[in-house]
Amino acid sequence: MAAAASLRQSKVTILLSLNAAAILIAGVLIAGAIMLNGGINFRAVAERSDENGEAVEAPSLIEAQSNSNVELTSAQKDYVTSVHTVTGVSSAPVPAGELWGEDSLMIYESANFDICVGGELSDLGEMYWQTSNPEVISGFFSGARTWLGYSDDTCRFPVIVGTGTTTITAGTYDGMRRDSIEVTVVEVPKLKWEYEILSLVNQERVRNGLEKLTWGDTCTDAAEIRAEELVELYSHTRPDGSSWDTACTAPNGIAKYTEGENLVVGNSAVSPETTVAAWMNSEKHRENILNPDFTKLAVGFYFDPNTKYKTHWSQYFSNF
Repeated sequence: MAAAASLRQSKVTILLSLNAAAILIAGVLIAGAIMLNGGINFRAVAERSDENGEAVEAPSLIEAQSNSNVELTSAQKDYVTSVHTVTGVSSAPVPAGELWGEDSLMIYESANFDICVGGELSDLGEMYWQTSNPEVISGFFSGARTWLGYSDDTCRFPVIVGTGTTTITAGTYDGMRRDSIEVTVVEVPKLKWEYEILSLVNQERVRNGLEKLTWGDTCTDAAEIRAEELVELYSHTRPDGSSWDTACTAPNGIAKYTEGENLVVGNSAVSPETTVAAWMNSEKHRENILNPDFTKLAVGFYFDPNTKYKTHWSQYFSNF
């Protein structure tokens, strides 16, 4: 679902990438089901696989695999780790028999990182994960988001359904380690994240010898509208059937101009860092980010935990 088209005397690359909640890759649905239950002091919440019944054909960051343990290529992994610091992992010493070196952590409602046990712990074997407040975190997917740098061995992708505080308890079935940690889920900082996207894009442009972009005030409303429209239709065609470029028009008096759009939704785009990494790991999206003809960038971000993809991002590039 990527295309290039001529628009008003200018070549416009129209881009779309997807790593949504089922790791939908070129029409391939990857899903597994592992149900674990533990019953220590908290109501056990069953783990479940990250699955979705609809296959969507789209370019992706990762190769299709036969199971849910999907890895980036080595080049992609190097890039992601260079821009995305894996959080949710304690670097502090972990006491014997415990799993975390701290008592609490904070996570954004977009699930901007997986929850991981601390220190250098590994080879723990089968574990259970529980939550005391299912109105904040209702459970855990059966593995970690390995394409974001997390390990299935020590991390879990939380199912976040609201803001607030919950106590996560995890342990090994052999009884050797068990621990609890207080997790506070807060709302995503929408405006801050949108401007962080511009900053990260400019870092990439400077690294490639290009001028920085400035904020695209003319198309700010358009970017916000396009992000929200992705809930209804994840496409460069708008829900009313019109083209994406109808969302923003150049001011009168500009005879020649260039526009471009990048879109991404789902759990590969849960923070500014992961979103830009997703776009930079896609050749065509990268071309928009590094297009020397663009001078402006407006960013739209729409988050709704009750929608299919939860996170919805748009970039609207222009030279006006």
